[in-house]
Amino acid sequence: MKAFKVIKPGAQTTVQDPGRNRYLQFGIPVCGALDKFSAEIANYLVGNNKQAAVLEMTFMGPELEVFSQMEVAITGADMSIKVNGNEMPAWQTIALFPGDVLQVSTVKAGFRGYLAVTGGVDVPEIMGSRSTYVGGNFGGLKGRPLKAGDVLDRLEKSLLGQIRKLPVEDQPTLSTSVTLRAVPGPQDDFFDQGLDILFKTPFTVSDKADRMGCRLEGSAVKLKPNVPQSIISEPILPGAIQVPPDFQPIIVLVEMTVGGYAKPATVIGPDLSLVAQIKSGDTVNFQKIDLSEAHRICKEAKDKMARIKSQMAV
Repeated sequence: MKAFKVIKPGAQTTVQDPGRNRYLQFGIPVCGALDKFSAEIANYLVGNNKQAAVLEMTFMGPELEVFSQMEVAITGADMSIKVNGNEMPAWQTIALFPGDVLQVSTVKAGFRGYLAVTGGVDVPEIMGSRSTYVGGNFGGLKGRPLKAGDVLDRLEKSLLGQIRKLPVEDQPTLSTSVTLRAVPGPQDDFFDQGLDILFKTPFTVSDKADRMGCRLEGSAVKLKPNVPQSIISEPILPGAIQVPPDFQPIIVLVEMTVGGYAKPATVIGPDLSLVAQIKSGDTVNFQKIDLSEAHRICKEAKDKMARIKSQMAV
């Protein structure tokens, strides 16, 4: 079913879903939505399950002509939303009709927005996912960001016929300064003073940050002088903090599979949605926690999502 014609594509708008998690051993990265909380909530707001594909909008959203009656929801970054020139709310269901024009503006806070549509964006599944891997030129819509003139399809699904809203108290707070909770390891024994620097000094987001990794700038996170300055390349997952030869940390995101730099700590899963919303010039601090605390936080995040989903189904 035809959904949209792209009038303006935005800065970098790609099709994403939860990602492809079973192919790292073949050099295929996870990909998928960087802010998993916002993407999942957007889907629930239009009655989809969390596996449905959404549009991830980076910095500036698209302008879309609507082809069929549908419901959409936009979450994540604070971006002005207009339908036929009229302001519309984020974090709730929006009804659209053929001929409508949906516009999503440049971010006012945060960095990435998510647009879910009834049924989910319909592009071919590759290795069990519709996510775009731009570096590999596959997935999503022809393996690339949207372009003007593209036509997007959606899967058929019944409309909700009602408005769902995410309460303000459950919406994430967007800030230019974030604290990320991290567990030391797996190579924390390669660091002494460098580990103290990581957890006790602020860093600034570099303009080189992308979907592969969030590069930071600040005090040097140096390794011990008697340890190798690089390690044998090994599998790497989102959240790992790598320290390359310039001693400026990189938070690994969803488009890497292996790394050969020591990793003093790992950002916990629930805080990766915060990483998705920071941009060049924003400030990052790391808070050291232990594994049991990380498990507790992850359980709280899972319970929160279950509660939200249950409340939306009422």
